[in-house]
Amino acid sequence: MTSVSSLKVPEGGENVFTVWLSERPARRVAVRIVRTEGSEYLVPQPTAIRFDSNNWSVPVRVLVKSLTDADSVNDTATFSLFGSNLLGTTVTAVQEDSSQPASSGTRVVIDPVTRIEGHLKIETQVDNGRVTGAWSTATLFRGIELILNGRNPTDAPHITQRLCGVCTYIHMLTASRCIETTYGVSIPENARIVRNLLLGAQFIHDHIVHFYHLHAMDWVDLVSALGADPIQTERLAESLTPDADPIDFVAVQSRLAAFVETGRLGPFANAYWGHTAYRFSPEENLLMTAHYLEALKKQAEVARLHAILGGKNPHPQSVVVGGVTCSGELGKPSTLDLFREILNGATKFVNGVYLPDVRLLASVYKNSGWDAIGGHDHLMSFGEFPQGPDEPEDLFLPRGIILDRNLGDVYPVDMGKILEHVAHSWYEGSSALHPYDGRTTPLFTPMDAEDRYSWLKAPRYDGLPMEVGPLARVLTAYASGHLHVTQEVNDFLGATGLDVTGMFSTLGRTAARAIETVVIADAMLEWVEKLETNISQGVRQVFEIYSPALEARGEGFNEAPRGALGHWLSVKSGKIGNYQLVVPSTWNFSPRCGNNEPGPVEKALMGTPVADTSKPLELLRILHSFDPCIACGVHVIDMEKHCSHMVQVL
Repeated sequence: MTSVSSLKVPEGGENVFTVWLSERPARRVAVRIVRTEGSEYLVPQPTAIRFDSNNWSVPVRVLVKSLTDADSVNDTATFSLFGSNLLGTTVTAVQEDSSQPASSGTRVVIDPVTRIEGHLKIETQVDNGRVTGAWSTATLFRGIELILNGRNPTDAPHITQRLCGVCTYIHMLTASRCIETTYGVSIPENARIVRNLLLGAQFIHDHIVHFYHLHAMDWVDLVSALGADPIQTERLAESLTPDADPIDFVAVQSRLAAFVETGRLGPFANAYWGHTAYRFSPEENLLMTAHYLEALKKQAEVARLHAILGGKNPHPQSVVVGGVTCSGELGKPSTLDLFREILNGATKFVNGVYLPDVRLLASVYKNSGWDAIGGHDHLMSFGEFPQGPDEPEDLFLPRGIILDRNLGDVYPVDMGKILEHVAHSWYEGSSALHPYDGRTTPLFTPMDAEDRYSWLKAPRYDGLPMEVGPLARVLTAYASGHLHVTQEVNDFLGATGLDVTGMFSTLGRTAARAIETVVIADAMLEWVEKLETNISQGVRQVFEIYSPALEARGEGFNEAPRGALGHWLSVKSGKIGNYQLVVPSTWNFSPRCGNNEPGPVEKALMGTPVADTSKPLELLRILHSFDPCIACGVHVIDMEKHCSHMVQVL
């Protein structure tokens, strides 16, 4: 029982309500008090009250404090009071705020953007509740290209692989392909299959981690799950994820409640719980939170696939120029048996949990317009998973370009049309150069949105900013008539009520990851069978001997989970004369180019509605949907200004 169902709290002040039990408990019980909706500026104390058979009817005071909030007016918060075997109730607090609403022309800066790899700052201009300007700033310098100069080309796979431990396999594969193109090497079929299996494992692992652990909390109100009915949640799970392993939702809720009760929320401490943009019911939030925890275990299992054929994770080591080195492992039947066993478990999770969760997300959030927010007009995919020696004809996921959201035409990719601009980047020069001619000479200046403001260059294809990544791959395959992709996309659209045009959005980008994970995981099972057949028939070659060139140049391409990746190599006197990388997040998070054209993320943010500029949850949804990876660099500090910054983990 509570003394009131609602109360007013003056800004900067406090108010009180009381709590007691309506009947004597059989044993000692704890009533927890948790904010499940609304403003974080309204704080209850204490957050737990213990009653027993002696004090059950004695009212206990709960103090609600109102913190100063300069950015919003009359905030509200709903506090849920609940305990084991107790009928819960709620109290709503209204903050009486005498300040005026924020005027138009608010500058919203997120620095650093967290739940990503690397260091990223996003600055936006918000007028009348919508983004009218956006600037993407990579706040680190990536100097790997300079380290490579003068080295043996075969060092490149090992050094570039250390760009990042998230895409832990990608650069080793791309650099090896680059050198093989340079030297004219054609790898054996078994090596190609092993490489595809390692890459597929990377996709499955990366997409599970991204959705649940880097992106889901932009949609899931974890604290709201405390008010869920576990029985109703179990029924929801049976209807949405009938093929998933059973979950004890009472135990999950108790675990979550104990975590909240400590007051030490760790990575969840500064999240925007209770934000008005959250749309899941408490039961849907509990279901997704339970799957968040399940995914922590599943991603660890999937990482073992790299260890089986790659030697270890992170940074598997079995790929070399000319093929792979795991011939000994392939000679043991138990190797591929174990690989298949883990892959089957991953496929079950992807089909039975991951994809249904994304369907639920799209079904709920399309009603808030997220099938029309955060899109970009132009998409590019380099294509991936070669099924033979000829590219792009033999690529499992096709290469192509989609312009102006027109799925009626898929254009071929001409690598000669790629130029990197530095007019708004911290590098010397102002000319747009092809990667073969690219230069990486740092030139740091004070940040200026009208001049130079990012360590990322601005790659453009035929002058256009291109979105790369899962949405580009899936829609290129869909528009090209890829049978499995087309089936999965159509099934997804039918299940969620989305139109195919709604795929050009934040929801579409998130859906594309799940869709391609299903397609890739299923294909991998066929590739394992093909590899077993080859070995059983005595086809065991995994490496091709080659002769290095003294003077040559070549290029290697790859689709990383985050998108199109290219390496360009020039060999002079047998050593690396120039090495340039254009990575997926360089495409997506690039600054303006020499023509002052914003990058894909900068464009995607434009027009986004922002309900509360002090809690820009909507911006984080878009940013995280691109899965930024601003790979390894050196922190750069302006020593003349000695600037220090207050940062908030988001």
